[in-house]
Amino acid sequence: MSAHAAPSTSRLGGYLAAAGTVAIWTGFILVSRLGGKSALTPYDTLALRLGTAALILLPFAGSLPRGAWRDARLWVLAMLGGLIYGVLAFAAFKFAPAAHGAVLLPGIQPFLIAAVAWALSGARPGGASAAGLVCIGVGIFCVARHELSGDHGWTPDMLIGDALLLASSLTWAIYSVLAKRWAYDPWTLTRFVALGTTVVFMPVYLLWLPKALDEVPVSMLLLQGLYQGAGVTIVAMLLFLKAVQALGAERTGALVALVPVLAGVAAAPLLGEALSNWLIAGLLFVSAGAFVAVRPPRRKQNGAP
Repeated sequence: MSAHAAPSTSRLGGYLAAAGTVAIWTGFILVSRLGGKSALTPYDTLALRLGTAALILLPFAGSLPRGAWRDARLWVLAMLGGLIYGVLAFAAFKFAPAAHGAVLLPGIQPFLIAAVAWALSGARPGGASAAGLVCIGVGIFCVARHELSGDHGWTPDMLIGDALLLASSLTWAIYSVLAKRWAYDPWTLTRFVALGTTVVFMPVYLLWLPKALDEVPVSMLLLQGLYQGAGVTIVAMLLFLKAVQALGAERTGALVALVPVLAGVAAAPLLGEALSNWLIAGLLFVSAGAFVAVRPPRRKQNGAP
C-alpha cells in the first residue's frame, strides 16, 4: 500500500461517518420537533434519551479503560456533550419553534467550532476553509430568512429559546474541539458520555424534576427513546467522533452545516412546511460551502507538506 493510501482511506471513512451523522441529526431535528409539540418536558426527553442509551451500553461498561471513571477530562466531555448540551437543547425546543433549532444548533457549528479552535489553539481558518465558511454563512442566512421569519415575529419566549439554542450550540462546539484535542477513542468516549451523564442526571430527574410521561402515547415514548437514545446518542455520536478523528473538528463542522437545510427540505413533505426559494438557495450555498471547506489542501509539487 502506498504512503498516501492510508490517509486517503481514513479521509473516505471520515466523510462516510460525517454523512451518517448528518442523516441522523437531520432526523433529530424532526423527531425533537415532534417531541417539543407534545406534553413531554425537556427533562423527560433527556431521560428517555439517556435511559435508552444506558440500557444498550451497560453491558459494555465493564470494558471501559482502567481509570476511566477517575479521568477528569472524560467527565468534562460527558458534562459538555451529554448533560449541559442536552438540557439546553431540549429546554430550547419548549420555547422556540424547533425550526429555529435547525439553524441555531448545527447551522452555526462551522463558525463556532472555528472560533473555539482559534481561541483554544490559535488555529485560524485560511484559504479554502475561510471561503467555505463565507459561503455557508450566506446559505445559513437564506435558511434563516425562510425559517426564522414569520407573520408574528419573535416573542419573548422565542428569544429565550433562541438564547438557549445558541448556548447549547456553543457547548457542542467546545465539546467538539476538546474531543479532537484530547483524542479519546470514539467507542470509549461514546460509552462514557452516555453512562457518565446518566449517572449524574437520572437520580436528579427521578427525585426532583417534573415529569409528563403519562400524558403522551407509548408510541411517542418509544420514538423519543429509541431515536434519541440509540440513534443520536450512540450511533450518531460514534460516527461524529470518527469523523472528527479523521477530518478534524472544523471540516466535520462544515459538513454538519448541511443539517438545517436538509431538515427544512424534509419538513416540507413530512410536516407540511413550505419549501421556499430561500430554502432552495440555502441548500445550494451550504452544499457548495461545505464542499469547498472540506476539500483537502493541494499538495505542493516539491513534496513539501
